[in-house]
Amino acid sequence: MKLRFITPTLHGVADYSAGLGLVVAPFLLNLGESSAMAIWFSFFTGLAVFGASLLTDYKLSLLKIIPFQGHLAIDLAVAVTFMIVPFVFGFTGIDAVYYWFNATVVFLVVSLSASK
Repeated sequence: MKLRFITPTLHGVADYSAGLGLVVAPFLLNLGESSAMAIWFSFFTGLAVFGASLLTDYKLSLLKIIPFQGHLAIDLAVAVTFMIVPFVFGFTGIDAVYYWFNATVVFLVVSLSASK
């Protein structure tokens, strides 16, 4: 059984979906109960995900500047950031759970993504 089954193209689909989710979900979920930063950190991270996706060397990008392995490293940094940001900004309740959930999903996607 191949554990790294997410192809770069499928990873790209996940990236654009995640970018949209990070921009829209904070408003749909009414984040910001513990801090308005919970909304805006997600929103701007979502925009950055779109930007990185447009620049990554995979099928769904506009410019192939960032190597896919570099993109995975960026994703890993985002996952680690999402794990610690609730502590840094004092997020509690749904605000904290939102970031920890997203960190878990990003860790899983990175760990299951096949390099080219």
